[in-house]
Amino acid sequence: MDLSHINEQGRARMVDVTDKQSTVRIATARGNVKVNSDTMALIRSGGMKKGDVLAVAQVAGIMAAKKTADIIPMCHPLRLSSVDINFELTDTEIIIQATVKCKESTGVEMEALTAVSTAALTIYDMCKAVQRDIEITDIRLMYKSGGKSGVFER
Repeated sequence: MDLSHINEQGRARMVDVTDKQSTVRIATARGNVKVNSDTMALIRSGGMKKGDVLAVAQVAGIMAAKKTADIIPMCHPLRLSSVDINFELTDTEIIIQATVKCKESTGVEMEALTAVSTAALTIYDMCKAVQRDIEITDIRLMYKSGGKSGVFER
């Protein structure tokens, strides 16, 4: 078990990335939001009272990726060069995909996962008045590259 994040006093600490090389880092995450067909029809038509669900969720996901280090205690603040959030709609599901890029000394997996999570929560918030049983599922890392650990692909 790697305990490198625990210091001599047994307290958690941020991992020291001072000597790590800055490389292009890319991470893609996905998540699903399950809604009923009536809710999906309102999303597609722009009929939600709070506005354009997908546009707001996209902006929220981008903002969240940029603020990841503010809400996840051991994350390093990163200068992101790109955050791209896309949606695929089925009859009853919104599939969210976020890809985050930077040139840094640590990866952007947490930023991609935070973007997807926040976009999903925003969709829930904007639709909860018409459907209370919305499900957020399957938030997961799909791909990462950069750094010495190399490429991961689900």
